[in-house]
Amino acid sequence: MRIDSHQHFWQYNPAQHTWMTDDMAVLRRDFLPADLAPLLKSVGFDAAIAVQARQILEETDWLLALSDRHDFICGVVGWVDLRAQDVRGQLQRYAGHPKFKGVRHIVHDEPNVDFMLFAEFRRGIRALAEFNLTYDLLLRPPHVPVALKLVEEFPRQPFVVDHIAKPLIADRKFSPWQEDLAALARHENVCCKVSGMVTETNWRRWLPGDFRAYLDIVLNAFGPDRVMIGSDWPVCTLSGDYRPVMDIVFDCIQQFSAEAQEKILGGNCARFYRV
Repeated sequence: MRIDSHQHFWQYNPAQHTWMTDDMAVLRRDFLPADLAPLLKSVGFDAAIAVQARQILEETDWLLALSDRHDFICGVVGWVDLRAQDVRGQLQRYAGHPKFKGVRHIVHDEPNVDFMLFAEFRRGIRALAEFNLTYDLLLRPPHVPVALKLVEEFPRQPFVVDHIAKPLIADRKFSPWQEDLAALARHENVCCKVSGMVTETNWRRWLPGDFRAYLDIVLNAFGPDRVMIGSDWPVCTLSGDYRPVMDIVFDCIQQFSAEAQEKILGGNCARFYRV
């Protein structure tokens, strides 16, 4: 099974999608399963993981309802308030749904870079194990050393880094992102999504080769057993259409065996999210 490990749906609401600034006007409309299905088919993919874009419980409810109606949505990474006193109750609310696979918080927008180390947040991460749930690490380079401390505290918790931790591709900057990501990759409970790269460079003015050095760093650090392809659709449409975005990874992984390629294109995602 080939799986797009990272995409979003939304019904545009200016009061809830405040992160969509004026230069993101292309995103200010609805993006729904009927829009994604033909794109998946166009690249020979079977399924997708839907990831939260709003930090309200209604987002998780809505994504799970979509997954009930569309078989190709094989998993949902939702949102609960990991800092809440009743975090176990919130997790219990969703844990019985077969497509509820994990949780994400939009950490890179928090004002304090050490947000993930706050006691309340760590209590929530600890609760995930009780329900056999994953956690998506949404980071920028300054957050990676903080994530390392979190991962060291929870060595049995499955983590996945979204968007290769958003290095400064437009500036052709590698350090300290490269060294910090390698340290994170030394922990076997951490995987990485090769996704979200086109929005970290000059929108619509990139070449496929712009990403090769970054992909090589990620693949060398995590290996083909812990990397999974993702489109970050529809956010990626700020800078590239679905097929060219996926082609960046398709072309890079030609260096690997057919078996390794299939892991990156779906096998690793299926294992990580228990699809």
